[in-house]
Amino acid sequence: MKWNHIIVTTFPFLCTGEAFLPSKTHHTSTSLNSKLTDILPTFDKASPQSYSTPPTNTMSSATEIRTQLLELIGKNPAGHKDAEVRSQFATKLEEYSNAEGCDPSDVVFAIGQTVFGVEVPPPAKKSKTGNGSSGEEELPIVDFDYMKSFMKEVFLSYGVTPERAEICADVLIESDKRGIDSHGLGRLKPIYCDRMDDGILFPDKPIDIVSESDTTSLVDGNLGLGLYIGPYCMQMAIDKAKKHGVGFVACRNSTHYGIAGYYATMATDQGCIGFTGTNARPSIAPTFGVEPMMGTKFHFILDHSPLTFGMPSSDPFPFVIDCATSVNQRGKIERYAREGVDTPRGAVIDDQGIERTDTEGILKDMVLGKCALTPVGGAGDKMGGYKGYGWAATVELLCTALQSGPWGEDICGIDRATGKPKPMPLGHFFLAIDIEKICPLDEFKKNAGEFLQALRESRKSPTGPGRIWTAGEPENDARVQRMAQGGMKVPVSLQKNMVALRENRPGLKEKYAKFPFE
Repeated sequence: MKWNHIIVTTFPFLCTGEAFLPSKTHHTSTSLNSKLTDILPTFDKASPQSYSTPPTNTMSSATEIRTQLLELIGKNPAGHKDAEVRSQFATKLEEYSNAEGCDPSDVVFAIGQTVFGVEVPPPAKKSKTGNGSSGEEELPIVDFDYMKSFMKEVFLSYGVTPERAEICADVLIESDKRGIDSHGLGRLKPIYCDRMDDGILFPDKPIDIVSESDTTSLVDGNLGLGLYIGPYCMQMAIDKAKKHGVGFVACRNSTHYGIAGYYATMATDQGCIGFTGTNARPSIAPTFGVEPMMGTKFHFILDHSPLTFGMPSSDPFPFVIDCATSVNQRGKIERYAREGVDTPRGAVIDDQGIERTDTEGILKDMVLGKCALTPVGGAGDKMGGYKGYGWAATVELLCTALQSGPWGEDICGIDRATGKPKPMPLGHFFLAIDIEKICPLDEFKKNAGEFLQALRESRKSPTGPGRIWTAGEPENDARVQRMAQGGMKVPVSLQKNMVALRENRPGLKEKYAKFPFE
């Protein structure tokens, strides 16, 4: 019996998605059979236990291991349901990934992830080095303290006060520590420095309190750095909550404030429930629409009207749900561009109603208003896109109605007539609830921890990765891993950004004559 027949009959769900094969076109079972026939060895018709491989005189280590992987699959058609077989497959796939001659695009990695729930990353693809030879791209690891110090010095060079520069750098480095690479060092130059250079964001504006009560406040950031405006507002909400049980702060005329999860964690660290959101330049189209109208983050803490919500628990990390109200957010697409990969289908729709995957073209057309992100659930209503649309609209309302703030084209950042940059006065909101005003904090943490632990210990999918995460846990995993490795990896594109800042900002050449990656 052919191996490709085993795949189609035993694992029919492999034929239902595009992730399995590199082609961007949809494959039927027949075409999948044909594809797999070309790349996988065949099994003897008389017995599924025996197999034969194409004749060869020599067999590399990688080829031998790959053959063993296929044998393991062929002899165990239902192996994805067997924990021992999954473990054997994971071990062997890891061995194959590290072997000389392993093909990074080999279909066995897709089989491992899709069928066995084994997420072993393929080896990095070969890349050309400076001398034209082929070699593995090795990204340098830079210490977090070093990187935070560099970012602080960059902000100081623009005239940000030392106290505020420290806060700005802390918000950004926290993103990199949590594994949210789209919002850390990756945003230093293009989002903050370039906008200060363009005169549409100001390094050290005062924060004005427009109106205030015991539990509420309206704040004006005067187009200063959202990286220091956000922490100021969240702390104000927390202080009010500690006195009166609840604190709510609305902010207008702010700018991009980094990861919303930072503010949720500010609240959880001080025994509060935290809730925050921000609007952003229009990038999400409403359900059945193609025009970008809303941002994407809702963070109970909201970019791309993000949504973020944080609560303390007895776990070593808080429960923090920090996500956009779109399928993807712009920062993630910018990351795809840095990595040179396509944007997943269904995340972006253009003004002709076509779902786009060309990352560079998407970013260009988003600036021109010709592309929009789809809300959570995707385009249309078949997968519940109206739900993400509703959440995005909720965030926009909380970020504009209280503040009498602008939205849509007024915060797009580009003068459509001239193509020149213009200010983006954003709105935020911050809510803090002091838990001790309702019940003992330890009791709340215990109750929350027990529930979250029950979720993680609930029955796992036989085709999943064998683990269930709760919100905040992936970021904690990333922090632990990155602390253990001694810092963060710095892609070549961000190395270039750092060099450019050093060359162009006063005082940086003397302090950073040579970066760790040079």
